[in-house]
Amino acid sequence: MKENFHALCEKILESLKNGGGGDKKPRLLLHACCAPCSSYTMEFLGRYFDITIYYYNPNIHPKEEYARRLDELKGFLPRFLAANDGMKAALQECDYNPDEFFGAVQAERDNLQDEPERGERCRRCYKLRMQKAWEYARQNNFDWFTTTLSISPHKDAQKINQLGRDLEEAAAKTCVRSPKFLYSDFKKKNGYKRSLELSKEYGLYRQDYCGCVYSMKNKS
Repeated sequence: MKENFHALCEKILESLKNGGGGDKKPRLLLHACCAPCSSYTMEFLGRYFDITIYYYNPNIHPKEEYARRLDELKGFLPRFLAANDGMKAALQECDYNPDEFFGAVQAERDNLQDEPERGERCRRCYKLRMQKAWEYARQNNFDWFTTTLSISPHKDAQKINQLGRDLEEAAAKTCVRSPKFLYSDFKKKNGYKRSLELSKEYGLYRQDYCGCVYSMKNKS
């Protein structure tokens, strides 16, 4: 039976709300792939966390597409914060190195080039980006980390959340101080629909493929 990760997320958020802590919110590192996926996710989480968006996406092809999505996120964030008084968020950019993506997914070696989305190639891509996000969150003393990836109906929320659980549990076994993983399925309860509404409201560029060269070639 599949886990209800949205319900689990809501339970965590309710515990944070009831836990008090004054005006100081816990710090959340939010891995994000683009502005549209960030929009509703930030709206949903902004009342509970001070958010830093972590833009690490070496999978995106070509470089011009990577830059376009980053520029859209840079333009969207200050406008969104201005419209949501009291919300705090920052943006952490990463270097663009597509060799890290190709080295992680090994698509040609394992004949995964033509695999549809949600398969093993995508799982390896999720793992690469979430591992990097977790490492940055740990090194910079964040309380929580998560990713916007689960807002897409084309992404496998079970695989995404299992990867987050694995990172948290592995750190616990080695006694390494680690941020907690915020389970999620942001598409649920009209989350994806709300992201479409916010994209229209802010005039955001919405790409027609996931990002990597394989998804670009395989798009219908």
